[in-house]
Amino acid sequence: MRQLILRFFTILLVATPFAAVAQTSAYLGMPHDVNGALPRLLSQTGAFKDMRKLEPAVGLIPYDLVVPFWSDGAAKSRLVAIPQGGKIVFSPDAEWTFPAGTVFVKTFELATDATHPDVKRRLETRLLVRDDNGGVYGVVYRWRPDNSDADLVDGSGLTEPVSIHDADGSNHVQTWYYPSRKDCMTCHNSLAGGVLGPKTRQLNRDLVYAAGVSDNQLHRFNELGLFTSKLTAAQLATLPKLAAADDASRSLEDKARSYLDANCSHCHRPGGTVANFDARYQTPLAQQQLIDGEILIDQGIDRPHVITPHDVWRSIAFMRISTNGDIRMPPIARQTIDRRGVALLQQWILSMPGKEVLAPPQLTPEGGNFTKAVAVVLRSDEAGAEIRYTLDGSTPGPKDPLYTAPLTISDATVVRARAYKDGFTRSIVAEAVFTFDK
Repeated sequence: MRQLILRFFTILLVATPFAAVAQTSAYLGMPHDVNGALPRLLSQTGAFKDMRKLEPAVGLIPYDLVVPFWSDGAAKSRLVAIPQGGKIVFSPDAEWTFPAGTVFVKTFELATDATHPDVKRRLETRLLVRDDNGGVYGVVYRWRPDNSDADLVDGSGLTEPVSIHDADGSNHVQTWYYPSRKDCMTCHNSLAGGVLGPKTRQLNRDLVYAAGVSDNQLHRFNELGLFTSKLTAAQLATLPKLAAADDASRSLEDKARSYLDANCSHCHRPGGTVANFDARYQTPLAQQQLIDGEILIDQGIDRPHVITPHDVWRSIAFMRISTNGDIRMPPIARQTIDRRGVALLQQWILSMPGKEVLAPPQLTPEGGNFTKAVAVVLRSDEAGAEIRYTLDGSTPGPKDPLYTAPLTISDATVVRARAYKDGFTRSIVAEAVFTFDK
């Protein structure tokens, strides 16, 4: 991913020194609002001067984020076009305010061969435009197979199967979703200021530019005079910064909270979506209502919280990022699970003090429709744990039947089971539903 970003910086900076980059015309080739005539081709937007090479037009500024939003494993390159004379209203903690006519350009490329990770397929380029009314609108362009151009995605978005060659020689298909303009506004909402990535804590990082020159992005923006007021060196030195997952100098808590900020805070904040917690990194942990935070939808889990210390099974936030089902978060723009992000949050939760927690029993088979009686096996990976179960759909407790042998099920039944062991927190309930065609 970093190689893609560096390629963009090299393309731009070899042609012209960064400090000499000029600002662009407002809106590039885009209309002043979403009701205007949208260019049908990416080449007509004015964002690139060489489509195949993805060479940005003069004046577009590349940037990168400390903690990028998960986008199904895609590598992303980012550009911004600040209109001539326009200034960014800077804030050290809150969102920046960009001048009307600012255009953000983000291109997605997906590695399609695990044995050659540098081989990537160019999928889409998204443009986010700051309109005349203080809001934003987003459009998506889908790249043609030969990378000659990209076509505007209309309507309600679309999906495409992408073939991936795995390291073991096999292949699998990953579904890629091209969002609609309505989808764009779900995340790029007014509460979050419309613009999500470019802000102080995300741009406060060094990049290696052409000829090996390293500099901080905030310093570069400041030197280009893009802020309404120029920052002093002392101010720049004290600005906040998110913690990248591979930053050994930062704590596990910082990394996990940074991940939640990047992936959740545009909706999960005061006045936002139906939830009580605040995912913004700038909010102190004690005030975020994350740890032992009350939840509104318990997913059928006993004693759940947003984050339950040392208990991933009762941490609803963890449950929702670690599934690809209907309850997944974020609910759009994600078709796959961010395994590294899940591992990071799991490590953080398990690092918190608390009793060891039993995993829910495993039920084999996992339910389904059958034509004859089936033997259901219950199993716990924890040695010495006992399993209590019910067959009437009720919640199993310590006085319910003890599992000792496979259960023979021949009629419609809901099997529910829970694991117990002294010194451990009991497991959550595992469930399987069996039906029969006779």
